[in-house]
Amino acid sequence: MAEQTTSSPPWHVVGDWFDTCNCAIPCPCTFAQPPSEGDCEGVLAWHIREGRFGDVRLDDLNVLMLGSFTGNVWTGEHTDPYAAVFVDERADDQQRAALGAIFGGEAGGWPQQFVEVFGPEIRGMDVAPITVEVDEDLGAWRAEIPGRVTARAEALTGPTTAEGARVQVHNAPGAEVGPGQIATWGRSTADQADAFGFSWSRSGRSSKYFPFDWSGPD
Repeated sequence: MAEQTTSSPPWHVVGDWFDTCNCAIPCPCTFAQPPSEGDCEGVLAWHIREGRFGDVRLDDLNVLMLGSFTGNVWTGEHTDPYAAVFVDERADDQQRAALGAIFGGEAGGWPQQFVEVFGPEIRGMDVAPITVEVDEDLGAWRAEIPGRVTARAEALTGPTTAEGARVQVHNAPGAEVGPGQIATWGRSTADQADAFGFSWSRSGRSSKYFPFDWSGPD
């Protein structure tokens, strides 16, 4: 469980988040229900559009996580929570330390709450070339670490969805980015991982995009 540090400076990050996972569409976890397959595993990707940690700028940096668990994570009835974390290789030492404090939960804010809810055992951490891209119209989103992780998805649509419209959920009871943001639903076109004991390759399963807006240490 993360413990907030009293020395953490004021910080604020805003950007894009999405996942791809093995759940059927839509992933029940976002509705605070158990995963559709009983367990959930997938890719979580963050792109910071603008951010600062005290005087350290974090603009345009990426973080990616592989994660898995069994059961309902939002009710605390889950088991076997595991994660592996990758930090953008473009970050310098100060930026890496700041990202570690924020995403590890030590700097407070929503990430601290999420770490406390999930409570993962960390299988590994690495610095890597991470690409995260989100279409401005939310038509598609994608992330990649060459040779290790590929996650791509397109916005969910169907015969009764107006052209260019997005399938969205407000007030999601299980939003990984915290309350107050809107989920846009998608369908994975590639979901592959081969790192730190995580290994899968699939497509056609659930994906969702959320913006995020976090601050701390309060």
